[in-house]
Amino acid sequence: MTTYLDAAATTQVDHRVAEVVLHWMTVEFGNAGSRTHDYGARAKKAVHQAREFLAGTVGARSDELIFTSGATESNNIALLGMAAHGERTSRRHIVTSAIEHKAVLEPLEHLQERGFEVDYLQPGPTGRVAADAVMEKLRPDTLMVSLMHVNNETGIIQPVAELARRLQSTQTYLHVDAAQGYGKVPEDLRAPIDLISISGHKVGAPKGVGALVTRRRGWERVPVQPIMFGGGQERKLRPGTLPVPLIMGLAEAAKVFTADYPRWLQQSRELRTRLLAALSRTRFRINGDPEHAVPHILNVSFDDVDAERLIVRLKDQVAIATGSACTSASYTVSHVLTAMDLPQQVVTNGLRLSWHPGQATGLDVEELAETIAAMQTGRA
Repeated sequence: MTTYLDAAATTQVDHRVAEVVLHWMTVEFGNAGSRTHDYGARAKKAVHQAREFLAGTVGARSDELIFTSGATESNNIALLGMAAHGERTSRRHIVTSAIEHKAVLEPLEHLQERGFEVDYLQPGPTGRVAADAVMEKLRPDTLMVSLMHVNNETGIIQPVAELARRLQSTQTYLHVDAAQGYGKVPEDLRAPIDLISISGHKVGAPKGVGALVTRRRGWERVPVQPIMFGGGQERKLRPGTLPVPLIMGLAEAAKVFTADYPRWLQQSRELRTRLLAALSRTRFRINGDPEHAVPHILNVSFDDVDAERLIVRLKDQVAIATGSACTSASYTVSHVLTAMDLPQQVVTNGLRLSWHPGQATGLDVEELAETIAAMQTGRA
């Protein structure tokens, strides 16, 4: 059976989470906005409790978290929702990195069309943007910095906690796309980050649910404006009927992942160690600085092997990807590895292996390494 090594794209819904989702779909099916009966009251109370728990995981208040359909929507609200404030205050400068997910890069392209100026920082071969490099780009008219927590292709952790502390003394807001980092590097997100985008399906929740944290600075809220209208739900920032089953699934997934985190961390590290030991018989390089990487994502390039051909050859052993699931279907060269200024052969042959230990128990690292080594020597 093929072993799943594409957890950075999505994870399997935990059975405990599925049971909770089903309960709130079939037993407690009330609308949290219905105020005239107990079905609605119970749904509203449950959503409130879920909001409190999830906000607490990043050290925020419950009224600082709104539910969305996922990190992509959260990113759009955070970035496009700040445009009006930037235009009103003549602060139209934004700092970001060239390795952001398309869910950040494309909204920023839209803002550029509206007259905003965006600086795209290059991380270099380490895959990590330096906090000093960000601070050096700040200007009096810098509205915000948008920097991802963990890169979805390389697994490299960005210095968002340090930046949050340094930006507190400025007027510049910090937005962090934490789709890959939420739950995995938990302490970073407790730093005073103004805006945090969260995705549920990276931590065992269903697809289609996430959150946006809008943390106050003192008593002042981040001046985000809605980009959609109709109903006024979620502090008028995200209108629409709340998907109670998905929200409850997100909260349950976060509870399960938090409780299992020590084991997840240990097993992820152990699998990484075994995998690298087996791959030592092949000719490969790790893309990005392993000293600043999450334990469950590994981006590698193998010498003398075409990445697409290798994926096809390994399809009966492992499910892997060349990069982001949102762009891999187009077979374009990775914009992340390109921005890291790596040799072209490395860029075109980059492969991402990512895992959730409980979903990779059948992995035969020796067989995987032998197949790759055989392809490199022309034996396969």
